[in-house]
Amino acid sequence: MTNLERTKAFLRSLETRDGSTLSFYAPDVVQREFPNQFTKAGATRDLEALRRSGEAGKKSVREQRYEIINAVEHGDEVALEAIWTAKLNVPVGTLAAGDVMKAHLGMFFTWRDGQIVSQRNYDCFDPF
Repeated sequence: MTNLERTKAFLRSLETRDGSTLSFYAPDVVQREFPNQFTKAGATRDLEALRRSGEAGKKSVREQRYEIINAVEHGDEVALEAIWTAKLNVPVGTLAAGDVMKAHLGMFFTWRDGQIVSQRNYDCFDPF
């Protein structure tokens, strides 16, 4: 399996919430979310923080999808341009529960021995 295939499987695990998402991460993973409307100062997360963030996300998002627009794989590195859509469980800004939120994503992954060791997200949300 290529690292791009692994990345696609990782995104599917986020969509299906099948319980496998954390298994894609190495124990020493570092995920960086750059500043956006939700995380104004940005965030750096380890495996435990990713677990907590995923649980919190399940409370506010009913379902989500990742549409890959472009992907580049070079050795252990994978870069994706994607569109994320999510049906909300809770109101956010002008969006009501049940509405769909949309973001344009730049996602960059570093893989080692079949697991993600680094993930950097640049999330640009549509106005809400």
